[in-house]
Amino acid sequence: MSSSGIDYSAWDHIEVSDNEDETSPFVDTPSLFRMRHRARLERMAAFQQRGEELEVNSEACRRMLEEARQRLCALEDGDPEITSVEAEVRKLEKDQKRFEQMIEEYRREERRLPWNVDTICQDGFDKSVLNTKPAEEKEKVEAHRSFAEKYSSEIKHFGMLRRWDDSQQFLSDNPHLVCEETANCLVVVCVDLEIDEKPALMEQVAHQAIVLQFILDLSKALKRDPRGCFRQFFSNIKTADKTYLDQFEQELEQLKERVRSCAKARVHDTMKELEEEERQKRLGPGLLDPQEVYDSLPKEMQRSFDEKNVQLLHEVINRMDPQEAKFHMLRCIDSGLWVPDPGEAEDEEDS
Repeated sequence: MSSSGIDYSAWDHIEVSDNEDETSPFVDTPSLFRMRHRARLERMAAFQQRGEELEVNSEACRRMLEEARQRLCALEDGDPEITSVEAEVRKLEKDQKRFEQMIEEYRREERRLPWNVDTICQDGFDKSVLNTKPAEEKEKVEAHRSFAEKYSSEIKHFGMLRRWDDSQQFLSDNPHLVCEETANCLVVVCVDLEIDEKPALMEQVAHQAIVLQFILDLSKALKRDPRGCFRQFFSNIKTADKTYLDQFEQELEQLKERVRSCAKARVHDTMKELEEEERQKRLGPGLLDPQEVYDSLPKEMQRSFDEKNVQLLHEVINRMDPQEAKFHMLRCIDSGLWVPDPGEAEDEEDS
């Protein structure tokens, strides 16, 4: 008998539900679930607001640029305002390009967002489309979510059973669980347990996931409903030879390794998201990260900021090449490291 292994790649981009009990299969923590759900809704709202603000600011910049170009075309050669209007056009063109880059980055980030229970069944369009494959995928995801919510406690109970006889009896009492959905749910539970640093429980649930997978593989080989095959599996496993048991253990070890890798990736992605959120909060008026700008400064300029010594900063700037000094100071202003008074800001713009 060959086992094809469990394929849970369909869930790689789906966030774990807020009502998944990640603390313990036997502890009810509704307040924690509400907090998680509220936090995710707030993140979604903030993300959407950021996109709307980018669109509004980009459109405003586009209109200002169009108006500036029209004023420039209306000026005659030699008009004293030409220089200032040309500078305004260049600045607005630069701003418009920056907005376009930010919107494109926002859209890339939006495409990478994982599905969750609040977005997974939303309409993607307000009109009918001919391509039915995405709809079919969403239907499958919705069916899995409904199954997981309906039978969550039974699935977790089965995942904790250790004796063959207990597992067989439980499936006899709950034949609706003898299906691929249960195997997938058990794998998700495994990943959650590994993230929660509960390796012993993860390995126990992984064992039961492989039990389900072997039953499903047996049903495919016999071309029978899996609900009519699970008793034969338990009969086989209780009297199995070493080759069969070794194959079972090999599949189990492969699943556990896959679960560890998946959990590690989830933790890594979560840390990256938190770091990006912190970085976004630090961004200055020019959308530069003050920490990144600080790290790029010459040592003497860093020391002036460390000591909050304005006189030292001016001395360092005066010793530097004017273009280099302007480059660093503009980045300091855009990152919020340096907040000039209005007079200084005008001088910087003029220079």
